[in-house]
Amino acid sequence: MSIPNDASLRQIQAARPDMSTWLAANAGSGKTRVLTDRVARLLLSGVAPERILCLTYTKAAASEMQNRLFQRLGDWAMKPEPDLRKELIGLGVDDAWSDHDLNNARRLFARAIEAPGGLKIQTIHSFCATLLRRFPLEAGVTPQFTEMEDRAGVLLREAVLDDIATGPNRHLLDALAMQITDQDFEKLARDIIKNKALYATDISIEDVLDLPSGTTEKSLVDQAFDGSEGDLFTTLIPILRTSSANDTKLADALDAIKTFDYAAISELAKPLLFHSGANNRRAKIGRAPTKAITEKHPELTAQLHDLMLRIEDAQELKLKLDNAHKTKALHAFARVFLPKYEAAKTIRGWLDFDDLIEKTNDLLSNQSMASWVLFRLDGGIDHILVDEAQDTSPTQWSVIENLASEFTSGLGARDDVERTIFVVGDPKQSIYSFQGAKPAGFSEMRDSFQSKLESIQKPFQPLQLEYSFRSSAAVLSSVDKVFSKGDTTSLGGTVLHKAFKTELAGRVDIFPVVEPQKTEDDLPWHTPLDRKSPQDATVILAKRIAARIRHMIDTKVGIPDEETPNVFRPVHEGDFLILVRKRSAIFHELIRACKTEGLKIAGADKLKIAGELAVKDLTALLAFLSTPEDDLALAGLLKSPLFGWSEQDLFDLAHRRAAKKYLWQEMRDRRTEFPETMEVLDDLRNSSDFLRPFDLLERALTRHDGRRKLIARLGEEAVDGIDALLDQAQSYEQNDVPNLTGFLTWLEAEDVEIKRQAESAGDQIRVMTIHGAKGLEAPIVILPETGSQKSQFRDPTINKDGTAVWKPATADMPECLEASVEEAKRLSAEESDRLLYVAMTRAEKWLMIDGVMDPAKTTDTWYGRIEDAVTELGAKTAQLGDETPFRFEVGTWATTDAPTTAKHATSVSIPPHLTLNPTAPDAKQRPLSPSMLGGAKALYSGSDTHFDEEAAMRRGTLIHLLLEYLPDVPRPAWQEQAKQLLLTNDAFAIGPLADEIIQEAINVLTAPHLEFLFSDHAMAEVGITSPLSQLEGKQVLGTIDRLIDQGDHILAVDFKSNAIIPERPQDTPLGLLRQMGAYAAALEAVFPNKPIKTALLWTKTAELMELPHDMVMQALETTPIS
Repeated sequence: MSIPNDASLRQIQAARPDMSTWLAANAGSGKTRVLTDRVARLLLSGVAPERILCLTYTKAAASEMQNRLFQRLGDWAMKPEPDLRKELIGLGVDDAWSDHDLNNARRLFARAIEAPGGLKIQTIHSFCATLLRRFPLEAGVTPQFTEMEDRAGVLLREAVLDDIATGPNRHLLDALAMQITDQDFEKLARDIIKNKALYATDISIEDVLDLPSGTTEKSLVDQAFDGSEGDLFTTLIPILRTSSANDTKLADALDAIKTFDYAAISELAKPLLFHSGANNRRAKIGRAPTKAITEKHPELTAQLHDLMLRIEDAQELKLKLDNAHKTKALHAFARVFLPKYEAAKTIRGWLDFDDLIEKTNDLLSNQSMASWVLFRLDGGIDHILVDEAQDTSPTQWSVIENLASEFTSGLGARDDVERTIFVVGDPKQSIYSFQGAKPAGFSEMRDSFQSKLESIQKPFQPLQLEYSFRSSAAVLSSVDKVFSKGDTTSLGGTVLHKAFKTELAGRVDIFPVVEPQKTEDDLPWHTPLDRKSPQDATVILAKRIAARIRHMIDTKVGIPDEETPNVFRPVHEGDFLILVRKRSAIFHELIRACKTEGLKIAGADKLKIAGELAVKDLTALLAFLSTPEDDLALAGLLKSPLFGWSEQDLFDLAHRRAAKKYLWQEMRDRRTEFPETMEVLDDLRNSSDFLRPFDLLERALTRHDGRRKLIARLGEEAVDGIDALLDQAQSYEQNDVPNLTGFLTWLEAEDVEIKRQAESAGDQIRVMTIHGAKGLEAPIVILPETGSQKSQFRDPTINKDGTAVWKPATADMPECLEASVEEAKRLSAEESDRLLYVAMTRAEKWLMIDGVMDPAKTTDTWYGRIEDAVTELGAKTAQLGDETPFRFEVGTWATTDAPTTAKHATSVSIPPHLTLNPTAPDAKQRPLSPSMLGGAKALYSGSDTHFDEEAAMRRGTLIHLLLEYLPDVPRPAWQEQAKQLLLTNDAFAIGPLADEIIQEAINVLTAPHLEFLFSDHAMAEVGITSPLSQLEGKQVLGTIDRLIDQGDHILAVDFKSNAIIPERPQDTPLGLLRQMGAYAAALEAVFPNKPIKTALLWTKTAELMELPHDMVMQALETTPIS
């Protein structure tokens, strides 16, 4: 028996089912494995599946964990006894298991599948939604509530804002609008909702801003100006103009002040106060005026300095007062907006994600309700597992604390049962502060749970997983060295990794930076505004990286094989993962450059559907159908792959029309010139008033071949946009009464993004944001955005001591708010550190660092920190193609760009029988259709020169449809049901045509002599297949409209909607005779003891025409066989 290594022993210890555990897990340390192991061991110890609750951060993580667990349990069910025992021992269970215990392990898969409600592996939002639906009255929510989608939220906020703008509180919106500069109302509304707790208290804004009571604009004017300023300026300005340039500049600034009012305070602050450095906003005493003026005119200088001091004091108070006015307007608006928004959600029965958490927390925190709810839950949950705990918000932690309150109190409905909590996370990977995550919460909650559990003598173990099963020692050493300097508090303490794959070769390459340089705008006039110049540094870097990948693939650069570290294989596109901070210019340039190099690339990890060409073409179609007079939409539609018009075609149409004549009018007047286009547009326009947007899009994409045309022109990438648009149509229909205009408005409400499944890009390069790549890995990771990034605070409001305060521009920031802003920037800088950690630890074997920056200014950048780290580790200059990276390398690596010996180098002999070329078997013959045996199917009049076969077939299809379904519908509902059937069928009919078809079907159904065909004794739509000797044994496969056992014979009837009815059976078209002959021959094999008769029902005249048996059989025998 093999002895587990240290890494496995630590995982086994963490998965112990009898101890509460708080696990700090480094990147790549196998935390998902530990979670799965712990659930498996809980099940092995006899815990019922329904008593386990596992909370994950994303649906994808929940799905992955559930799949892993069921895969393992399913394997156990089928494993032989020795193999199962070996695996259980590797899991950490006692090896003294009896056969009975092993059989119980095999039954775990069935127990987990059949558990009431299934295994509870879900996101915390999903769990909260389930809990609220279980206790809606106690929680005060609608029992049938639905989770509000982001798009619906945007529209709802807009509706509430519109309601305020047109109601009695419009003045509040107007007052706020006066304060907004770079913020739009939608962003501000989102911020107010996100921070609604900061508006809950009715506190004095003056107190929050430390503004003295009674401060007004007038009091500040009186404080700043004593009335002597006019005379001072009159005397001083001419003197200043005779001095240096600085004095002249001061004179100009003073001369611009014409009135000493409230605004003059800020205007005078510009020349009289410092605006940067240690003396920011302090009086320029000693600096203005210059020494020459000061010495010559000491009294005037003293008066000016006195004014400076008054302006210094007044300016700070003015900034506070201005901010107080704006903050009061913000709070007044929020007090109206928030209740209206909550009421609007309640009316619709909607809860957003924050509501799910908050209402669950309120429910579990309410003493009058909590005891009842916890009693019910107490009987249902014995073990709680929390994944990605570093991304848990304070309110989510409160929910978890409340759920486990009786675990830690020693009291509960199940005191005789062992109950545990297991939490796993990594503070170093906490990068979702914008979603409310607080990294410090991980250690704070660890200490809280440890204290509570130890106080009741319950075992608790804080552990750490240091081993990485993902990355090479080169990558991990570089990570540790980067974060070995400075304060590591934000990372949860000292960063230390151990490489599990000690023999795995690894590299960290630092490539020379691209220097930014000014470029002239020499692009052609028609170049898109967001297209960079070829000389732009980001374009140069993107091309360099793409060329590097191209070189590595073409020259077959080797990397260590995944399974055999000492064996190298050539790189391919799927090995590369390029990570950026955000989807900025470099993101799109990288994709463009890789495509230019002919590299296979997965495209953007997130897709803005409005920017997709296929979506633009389809929305142009919808816009035209909604408003045919929209010339621009129609022109774009005609030029799209859906119709494929050329520029010349469009010009000919537009140029030849009369003045002020719409494009659509011109098309209708000249419809004979482009019949195919008009046929499609007519069909879609006729359908647009009746079909939902989703069905209308599907009709264009499927019936009119739009999907194939778009993909053929735009490539497979068009599929994501098309499918996303269809998803949006379905989402819209769930939230509103579906109509075309409403859907177009829905689409315009927000720039919708969809996430591509880049986790498994296969053999394609992936370009993603670091946030999007969390949890992923790749053999080669490239970081192109490692330059200087300023810590920014972009929120429109500031949290000042628990109250929302308006965030002014930096120049207008009162000193009392600077500390709050600096704290926000500090937290942003700390998250930037964690983002770097996540980025570096995605790499398995090779980490490449690039950047755009001044080579002399790399200090404190990601680039500079990594460069310093690998320098200390002994990095040396290397060669890769035409580039000379600074490389830190660990392990034995291929010395050239050529691949080393292939992994599967062992020669094998091939058995002779595998080298034979056997004769291919005969292709399986497709069965023949009785209706396609050749010959005419209709009679034609001599004057019918424009017979429309397709229209006739559509008509026949619809009549068949009605004759199939209407017999099962009560007669009074025939008309209504028939119209509905004709509207929803692909063949489609409305208006006079529909009325004609419906009447024809009803005439048949009400004909007394045909009643037996639609009785319960008649079989409808009977499928039949048989080999026929008349067709040389070939198989036929068809459907008989009606089959009736008449006692002494079998009657087969087929419905025909022909316009011209033959007067005699002998005049029946040959194709119909062969069809009925095939039915008769096939039925003879089924009913060998009964005569077979065939007949045609002519729906136009409601006439049943029996066909002589010999005639149909003779027609069948003349069928040509190919």
